[in-house]
Amino acid sequence: MNGSRHKAWWARLALVLAALGVVGLAAAAASRDVRLLLTVALAVVVFVTAGYSFLAFRGWRRSLSLVVLVALPLALAALVALNHLLLPLVLCVGVFVLAVAASRVALMPGDAEQGMPERVVPPPRHPFIIMNPRSGGGKVGRFGLQAKAEALGAEVALLEGPEVIDVAELARQAVARGADLLGVAGGDGTQALVAGVAADLDVPLMVISAGTRNHFALDLGLDREDPSRCLAALGEDAVELRVDLGVIAGRTFVNNASFGAYAAAVQSPGYREDKTRTTLDVLPDLLSGAKGPQLRLDVDGIVVEHPQAVLISDNPYGMGDLAGLGRRARLDTGRLGVVSVHAASPRQAVGLLRGATRNGLVSVTAPEVVISSDAPEVPVGIDGESVVVPTPVHCSLRPRALRVRVPRDRPGVPPWRPTWSWAQLWRLASFSGTGSSR
Repeated sequence: MNGSRHKAWWARLALVLAALGVVGLAAAAASRDVRLLLTVALAVVVFVTAGYSFLAFRGWRRSLSLVVLVALPLALAALVALNHLLLPLVLCVGVFVLAVAASRVALMPGDAEQGMPERVVPPPRHPFIIMNPRSGGGKVGRFGLQAKAEALGAEVALLEGPEVIDVAELARQAVARGADLLGVAGGDGTQALVAGVAADLDVPLMVISAGTRNHFALDLGLDREDPSRCLAALGEDAVELRVDLGVIAGRTFVNNASFGAYAAAVQSPGYREDKTRTTLDVLPDLLSGAKGPQLRLDVDGIVVEHPQAVLISDNPYGMGDLAGLGRRARLDTGRLGVVSVHAASPRQAVGLLRGATRNGLVSVTAPEVVISSDAPEVPVGIDGESVVVPTPVHCSLRPRALRVRVPRDRPGVPPWRPTWSWAQLWRLASFSGTGSSR
């Protein structure tokens, strides 16, 4: 209760500081010329419109919008300087920074919610590691992972050659021969396949950050810059974590499964070569509703009709981004993270992308999720891999099913950074719903 009261006071401080910043900006502009205040307000409207146009259109409209997005902040900065408002602006920005800091303290979870329990474990006797030399632009060869792993007593299988290798079956055969640890140096999709086998056979998994993005390794606290440091899990100074595994249509995932906007981008031929460009190319059709099957989300008694994008993650992300690019402070909560987006207007779409509004956004946690559609099959981006699955699609979680062995000395997961939410701050400040920061 005492902790909740402290959070309430921090929330009140954040709201007061934010209000002071807004009032200060308005007063400073009005003191010079009311027309200046109107000009700034108009510039904000133009900036939001240009942001939506950049996402929703192609060709010359997108190019023009980009010019506006770059030029408008510069023009406003020049206007502020010419009207001698630089000092008031700096002071108001400082007040806003303090407001954000106070809000983070108010929304921060308790100590019990941070960090996963670790268990000290002895070194494995027969480790078996699967390595994909092509992952991450050739990190396996660049960091000499095969030689370093074999020097530590591991058996290494390389996924090379033109033939298609059943990675899951390769892992099962290794355990049948006596392997007591399964390791994988590859992308998140390959890691998920081996993780499913490790969980089924109750052997620990060792993750080596040799992929391109390494989201799973990031949330385990592993070093993504030097994957060879992950091999320390083979030695004496290692600990074991128990983490959850996501399951979608019978397939294991360790990060997220995406429907709608992101799934369509993943399915595009050029996604692997240029993810950003491909996503921008797909967005206009998705925002206009001209592409993709109609979806229906059913989660924990909530039904969402025709969402434009749905993200289901193995445990919720700690930041409120819509693309699953944040971090998960814990992987053992026993809950799926569910984010559904529906933007009915340009203003709402840009507001969602900026996190300025939660209208059209459903963000909850649940043990199970069902996605249905008017189509017999829908594309799904599962850990960055494009898959087509029959509908309805059932998503669930295997709580603490996977044992993961990691080095005790690792960079670690950064402190949990809460989603900015005016509604949550207001509830905390008014003692309504205190103690909840989900």
